[in-house]
Amino acid sequence: MSDINKVLDHIDSNLENSLDRLSDLVAIPSVSTDPAYAFECRKAADWLSDRLRVIGFEASVRTTTGHPMVVAHYAPEGLAEPVPHVLFYGHYDVQPADPIELWDSPPFEATRKTGENGREHIVARGVHDDKGQLMTFVEACSALMVVEGQLPLKITILFEGEEECGSPSLAKFLEENAEELKADHVLVCDTNMWNEDTPAITTRLRGLVYEEIIITAPQMDLHSGSYGGAARNPVRVLARIIADLHDNDGRIMVPGFYDGVAELPSDLKAQWDNLDFSPEKFLGEVGLKHAAGEKDRSVLEQIWSRPTCDVNGIISGYTGEGSKTVIPSVATAKISFRLVGKQDPGRISAAFRSFVEARVPEDCT
Repeated sequence: MSDINKVLDHIDSNLENSLDRLSDLVAIPSVSTDPAYAFECRKAADWLSDRLRVIGFEASVRTTTGHPMVVAHYAPEGLAEPVPHVLFYGHYDVQPADPIELWDSPPFEATRKTGENGREHIVARGVHDDKGQLMTFVEACSALMVVEGQLPLKITILFEGEEECGSPSLAKFLEENAEELKADHVLVCDTNMWNEDTPAITTRLRGLVYEEIIITAPQMDLHSGSYGGAARNPVRVLARIIADLHDNDGRIMVPGFYDGVAELPSDLKAQWDNLDFSPEKFLGEVGLKHAAGEKDRSVLEQIWSRPTCDVNGIISGYTGEGSKTVIPSVATAKISFRLVGKQDPGRISAAFRSFVEARVPEDCT
């Protein structure tokens, strides 16, 4: 067993160096969803691979059809008994920083600020999701190596660069490298603490299906003074589709959507109900007052154990300053589903597409 107090002392005494390394990684704008940042994603992968090699891992950057994976391995030597093999997963990509004008500090510059509780916080894109978490693990491994000379476990690290855009390359990569990535346990660092003072072990995460609807009506944008009333407006078509996705009680209306969704066990529900959790405080922190999910479910159920459907973005027509009275040719919406239990993502995707197609008028595509 490691002398954890010596390791923690080393971490504390070298905290500024750890924060400098986090700042270096945060400074790389590894935005996965925008092709313009492909070079930056590769740069972040190279940075992590180099850092892992420095602290004693065999690390490499693996090419995929999208952004690269970072794979690293470590095996302790000279132990009397076999040790568990842990696979640690994180992602180095981040969401776009838009809208830039709402940032109080540069989004890719780790800025220290003092919060209302008097504690110092770091503000930057990715510091919360997921660069801060994965670097916590990397820095812990580094400290153990310095103090103890080796790590107490066999560890494989997998950092991907597409988590924020649906991980399109991950499934194929896992299948092709299944034997290399086989482990006894998997740890995922893309999770939260219960509050600022209480760590938490997360035992369940919701899955994801991501779709995009593109409705095309007229061949080009039209003048509403000439065609208004007669020409089909794709925004109206799209709005009706989106409105039909939920009923007045917050349930999702895609046929078969709830297949495979089990009820929360009564004992677990009782535990959740007895947690020191305030829905008012939770929503109040983001300027809201009322939960908008399924009406017969608690807020914790809505965010922990129930599936969801959300519109992530809508684009159409003229959106600049001033007015331009057009009937747009195209309207687009990005839709995400969070899945639970035994929901089948393939069936959800197919059912959603049928749901949309049934609501597209004859003269639209």
